[in-house]
Amino acid sequence: MKKTVVIGILGPVLDRGENASRWEHWRPSVAICQHSDFLVDRFELLYQKSYTRLMKRIRDDIRDVSPETEVIPVETDFTDPWDFEEVYGVLHDFAKGYHFDPENEDYLIHITTGTHVAQICLFLLIESNYLSGRLLQTSPPPRKRNHDLSGEYRIIDLDLSRYDQIAMRFEQEMKDDISFLKSGIETRNPSFNNLIEQIERVAINSVDPVLITGPTGAGKSRLARRVYELKKARRQLKGRFVEVNCATLRGDGAMSALFGHKKGSFTGATSDRDGLLKTADNGMLFLDEVGELGLDEQSMLLRAVEEKQFLPVGSDTEAHSNFQLICGTNRDLFQDVMEKRFREDLLSRINLWTFEMPGLNKRPEDIEPNLNYELDRFAERTKRHITFNKEARGIFLKFATSPEALWPANFRDLNGAVTRMATLAPGGRITDLVVKDEIHRLSVRWGSAQKQIDDGILVDLIGEERTAALDRFEKVQLADVIRTCQTSKNIAQAGRTLFAASRKKKARSNDSDRLRKYLSKYQIQWRDIHNRF
Repeated sequence: MKKTVVIGILGPVLDRGENASRWEHWRPSVAICQHSDFLVDRFELLYQKSYTRLMKRIRDDIRDVSPETEVIPVETDFTDPWDFEEVYGVLHDFAKGYHFDPENEDYLIHITTGTHVAQICLFLLIESNYLSGRLLQTSPPPRKRNHDLSGEYRIIDLDLSRYDQIAMRFEQEMKDDISFLKSGIETRNPSFNNLIEQIERVAINSVDPVLITGPTGAGKSRLARRVYELKKARRQLKGRFVEVNCATLRGDGAMSALFGHKKGSFTGATSDRDGLLKTADNGMLFLDEVGELGLDEQSMLLRAVEEKQFLPVGSDTEAHSNFQLICGTNRDLFQDVMEKRFREDLLSRINLWTFEMPGLNKRPEDIEPNLNYELDRFAERTKRHITFNKEARGIFLKFATSPEALWPANFRDLNGAVTRMATLAPGGRITDLVVKDEIHRLSVRWGSAQKQIDDGILVDLIGEERTAALDRFEKVQLADVIRTCQTSKNIAQAGRTLFAASRKKKARSNDSDRLRKYLSKYQIQWRDIHNRF
């Protein structure tokens, strides 16, 4: 059996009493040891030097009511028992110096006596595991039992994992947070759902910068705003959400827009301006396309992130702003660092938490729930409730989740498609004719855009002269092979995808070797594709 050890503070008010009449009222430190069903093996009694006489009386009285209890007086002097910093420091030093033996002893921290400040400090030390034990709360006996001076006691365990209802509540709160970050969309892609779960934990528990990468239209801006709204709902932020597209900041105006300026600092500066960083004080700043910032702005931003202060244009007095930062980009910032277009120290500071948002074409199973979401958004904007007929919905989803659906602008493309179909829907119903017209419209647009993309990929990989020498038919084939390689984890996976039909006709096939030979015709190696893109 483990020994029971109580650690408590002498109560100059509640534990007081000098003559025989002291046995006629409840005294918490003595009463702990008066319970027949609760044996205390050792009582660590913390006291102030000025109350030494009272401490000795309480020690002797405990020995009288419970001879088995060893009382250990511990002098802990407070100059001011209501000074939180001093009291916490003294109790913290006691906890750090105390030899806990949890394998052989069970510790209970008595929080009924002492000032409210001392009680709060004991609670905090238990919660942070400096004091290894559970709370012991005592109370006087009810009036109908005032003859029983032992009173009542309750042991409280702060380990929340032991409480099923609390654990279930935390789990439900987490589910609600995740649903909120996803705008209530029941997404089905496992990788994306796992990503949002990680973002939820970081959003709640961290104030460090977050970097969200991914293609244009993947939802970076919407996610950043959702993170802000989640943190504000939990009272972790009280300032504004400030969003800026860094691609729109150019020249002298970039410094002024971000960091503010003083009147007269340059031509056109007719009044003082706070700047976006100052506007985001105590709130959140979202810098979309952060890779578009100039090197001077990057340098100023780094100091603002690290020190929460910066120098407005034309000012000799520093401004302060305690903002939380989320950055978004569709660029490879590590490649930009190598090419001296982005500061390495700034990237190191903002990529502590980096999350890559996948494009819509990598989440085909999420197109259907997002289709419903876009229809709901259309209804909110126009006050018109639009639905698909069954056949039309099936036709659109079959196309939308097929390899032919490129979705280069991601959710912007989907939003545009839904808006057009809903606007043209006769009688509030999207028909198969409306869907087929939209599919044709998208295919034509994407075909033109994809040709430009493919040409750019080939020029970057084999050069402009060699690309121009290829027949149109060769360009299309080579570009498709390269796209498949880009989205494959390794050359074997790419080979299986590219030769899926012909490999069935062979008893033995080496897809990787076939792909290597095909690429070598154009003097391309597997590593060339993955090193460049």
